[in-house]
Order: sequence, then structure tokens, then C-alpha cells
Amino acid sequence: MTKTILDIYNLLLKHYKNQNWWPADTQFEVIIGAILTQNTSWNNVTKAISNLKKNDLLEPKKLYNTKPEIIEYLIKPSGFYKQKTLKIINFLNFFANYKFNFDLLKNEKNLRDLLLKIKGIGPETADSILLYALNLPYFVVDSYTKRVMFRLGVTKKENIDYASLQTIFHNSLPLDIEIYKEYHALIVEHSKKHCKKIPACNGCPLNLTCVYIKGYRKFYELQ
Repeated sequence: MTKTILDIYNLLLKHYKNQNWWPADTQFEVIIGAILTQNTSWNNVTKAISNLKKNDLLEPKKLYNTKPEIIEYLIKPSGFYKQKTLKIINFLNFFANYKFNFDLLKNEKNLRDLLLKIKGIGPETADSILLYALNLPYFVVDSYTKRVMFRLGVTKKENIDYASLQTIFHNSLPLDIEIYKEYHALIVEHSKKHCKKIPACNGCPLNLTCVYIKGYRKFYELQ
């Protein structure tokens, strides 16, 4: 399994090059982006982030002291803005216990478990915060990851649970935060270009290692 996972990473990296994800100026921007990106496209997130920046609110203390209705208005482009405002407030209330200090937060034992107890923070969002904002070694699993790994034969079912697929990556990769970041970003890029719901297999860099295309290619017309 180790060789397979690493081979996939190397093929994707060779084809797409470094993605340098997550695009953010600060740790806090990463966290807000991780919450806003739930159930929406990144383009919509950037609009909401831009609104917060223009109003000088991408700082924990300032946003903590901002009225919910103002946050709602500014993040509206991201969709589900009322629910996401509540999630942001829930996180800020949690972060306030650490005096908005990222070092204190990072050094908290069982931080992942504590993040998951925050209403509105699920495994993908928690791990995005841990990996991209705090540089802690947690591989981020999303629907793209599940789809790609299923089609490549790494998993036997596409709806594999989050923890099981994350464990495969943790056991198959060197403990390297930069690889974790890059691999996740490459999977997202690959899923947008080729491994879509209806796959666009022509020119895919993983065709030679893909189980899915070998078994189901006759059902799809190469584009």
C-alpha cells in the first residue's frame, strides 16, 4: 500500500507541479476559509474573505467583537451564511479560551478532539485547521479523496468512512507535513480536471494505474 500511495502522489506532482495550497496570508485566514468552504466553491470563499479583509476583520479579537449580523452580511457570498456565522462564532468562543494565541492553541493536548466538539466543526474542517493553519500532521480527507482512491483501487468502496481512509494515508506516507498539504491539494486539482463525477479520462496522468477505467471504460466516451 505504501508504494501505491506514494506512486500516486509522485505521478500527480509530476503532472500538476506544486499547488502551494492553502492560499492565505495568516493562520486565522486559513481557519475562517476552512469554515467558509463547507458546501461551496473556493471562488465564493474568496469573495467572503475579501469582504472581511476590506473591513479589517480578519483578526480573531476584532471578529470576536463583531455583531453576528455584520459577519452574516460580509460572508454572504459563501452561502449558508447564517449557519457559517454561528460556526465562526462557536470557534471564536473556543479560541477565546486561549487568548487568541496560536501557540497556546497548538500546544493543547487532544486538540483535534476539542475541535470536533465545537458545533459545526467536522473532521475535514478540523484537520484543515490542524494541517494548514497549525502545521500539525493530519491528512485531510474530502469527497475528492474518496472518489479518487476508490477509482484507483486503494479502497473497496467510495463511501469509506473518514477515519479509515485517513489511517491509510497516515500509514502509507512519511510523516511529512508538506507532503500531506501538497497531496491533498493535488487530489483536489486532479478531481477538478479529470476525476469528476463523470470522469474525463483522456489525458489523465493516472490512467495506467486506474482500476476504474479498466473495468468501466466502455461505459464512458473519452473526451
